Amino acid sequence: MAGHSHWNNIQRRKGAVDKKRAKIWGKIAKKIMVAAKRGGDVNMNLSLRYIVEEAKAANMPKDTIQKAIDKGSGAAGTDDFENVTYEAYGPGGVAMILEALTDNRTRTAGDLRTILDKSGGNLATSGAVSFQFSKVGLILIRSGSTTEEKLMDVALEAGAQDVINQGEVFEVHTAPTNFHKVKEAIDHAKIAIENAQLTHIAATYVTPDGDTTTKMNRLLDALDDNDDVQNVFHNAELPA
Repeated sequence: MAGHSHWNNIQRRKGAVDKKRAKIWGKIAKKIMVAAKRGGDVNMNLSLRYIVEEAKAANMPKDTIQKAIDKGSGAAGTDDFENVTYEAYGPGGVAMILEALTDNRTRTAGDLRTILDKSGGNLATSGAVSFQFSKVGLILIRSGSTTEEKLMDVALEAGAQDVINQGEVFEVHTAPTNFHKVKEAIDHAKIAIENAQLTHIAATYVTPDGDTTTKMNRLLDALDDNDDVQNVFHNAELPA
């Protein structure tokens, strides 16, 4: 990780939620509908349960969450969305992985090409970028919420790979298969979780120059504005 902290990226995402709440809620609702097709009971459908938790963290109203569950589980009239992952290069050659939820691959790919091109980037072929990343479970806990020793005892006992002290926050890393188990163990220990997600972590990070940083931030804003894009991962070390 070379000392890279993912907290800045999470803070940026939370800021985007505040500024573009309706759009973020729309993206989450789409994910809820897709997950609810496999059953609308959050106690029986683990994928739905964690997306609902994401919705609550974004302050999405309960009735809006329930409407999305009802629409997805009812199936009637719902669009046939699918998860698609794109690999890309951003300005300055920044490596990027873009996760989308779309009912039209052609439209989404075309939109992404246009957005990337305006920022000096481009879509990459499959495998060109993904080898630089590892998929992991990432759980963030503010350092004031617990001690490092207690968190390590709970997380490692539950199967976490590592606990990293980043100063303002602790980062708990897990294998994707152990993510939910570790998160539940931390919850049961009554340690407040700031953020938890399956993410892609780069093996190494690059520090862009000022012009590239400006272009990168504009690109991230444009991707946030796209209705199909759900998650963006990159290897740029951007300032807070």
